Amino acid sequence: MTWMETLRTGWAAVRTHALRSILTVLGILIGIAAVILTVGLGLGTQKDVSAQISELGSNLLIVRPGSSTTSEGVRGGFGSRTTLTTADAEALASSVNAPDIAKVAAEKTTSASLEANDTNWTTQVTGTTTDWLDVRGRSIATGAFFTADDETSRAKVVVLGPETATELFGTTRVVGQTVTVNGTELRVVGVLESQGASGDSDLDDVAVLPMSTSADFLTGGLSRNAVSTIYVQAASTDQLNAAYQEAETLLLNLHGITSADGADFTINSQDALVSTATAVYKTLTILLTGIAALSLLVGGIGVMNIMLVSVTERTREIGLRKALGAPPWAIRRQFLVEATVLGLSGGVLGAVLGIVAAQVLPGLLDTSVVVSGAAVAGAVAVAMGIGLVFGVYPATRAARLAPIDALRAE
Repeated sequence: MTWMETLRTGWAAVRTHALRSILTVLGILIGIAAVILTVGLGLGTQKDVSAQISELGSNLLIVRPGSSTTSEGVRGGFGSRTTLTTADAEALASSVNAPDIAKVAAEKTTSASLEANDTNWTTQVTGTTTDWLDVRGRSIATGAFFTADDETSRAKVVVLGPETATELFGTTRVVGQTVTVNGTELRVVGVLESQGASGDSDLDDVAVLPMSTSADFLTGGLSRNAVSTIYVQAASTDQLNAAYQEAETLLLNLHGITSADGADFTINSQDALVSTATAVYKTLTILLTGIAALSLLVGGIGVMNIMLVSVTERTREIGLRKALGAPPWAIRRQFLVEATVLGLSGGVLGAVLGIVAAQVLPGLLDTSVVVSGAAVAGAVAVAMGIGLVFGVYPATRAARLAPIDALRAE
């Protein structure tokens, strides 16, 4: 019997018991689709997390104050102290002090109510420097960012996030309009490009103004020179570690601290955040893929079950073929082909279902699903392997039937 005849006979046998074959294929189909979607969700989540972290800016180090302790011994979280100042940011921006640092942007952030006409809106008001746009990876949609002259002259200007502008004016075409913050009128000179959310922070709901203006008209007092965060951009990805060392050493010296263990600040890098998040999601993906793979095992058992039933039902046919001279390998090959057809059908249909679902789910779950070509090819190959592996025993059993016993079977 040629391979073509074997394939034709195997397909005819599968088609003869269509409903039973469909139910068997269904078990494999669900398992394959589940594996593809699980891997896709894991890769998509890693992609989303990496993108959100990257929105902070490229080659970025984030310097925050250390924790505070009250007189009652209650310790605050990181950032609760006021140990970082504008002087620290200026020192870090010096190419002499830190040659591997390209740009620095300090932030002084507070929550304040903005008023425009008869409307008010409470948002995050950030005092910063002119390098903020580049360091944070932001861009201007309309208008312009404030200039170094605005910073020097303490100009009463502000740049709004698109959501903030819409809440106050009902539109993002607001350049030249005036908003009032703590009784101080600020002229809108630009509107930021929309960037969505990062973690629990809405990047589009913000008001940005010069650091000097913020110190004079918003914060003032003894903490006028204190900053809440310093963003440090390394000259390149390869220089990120060197920039980290320079920033840490310089700040320790400025603060008169001899040991890194006693630092009153913390420095985090994007690489660390991305690596941590990726490791977590890889672990979850592996776990969920393992769970989904259990359904493939169930599908394989289904293939073995239907093939054993098929051997039992076709005992006389097997005996007749052997009596006519069919060798054991031909009988074995026929049943293996039938099992492989079932596995391959389930694999292909499961891959199609998984790919289609990957296109639909992002709109329903608000998350990315990345279809991996390797996962699809691997899943189909596994489905074929399941058909072969779980079809070996039934095929061997059929090949070993004695012709005379098979012909006597009812």
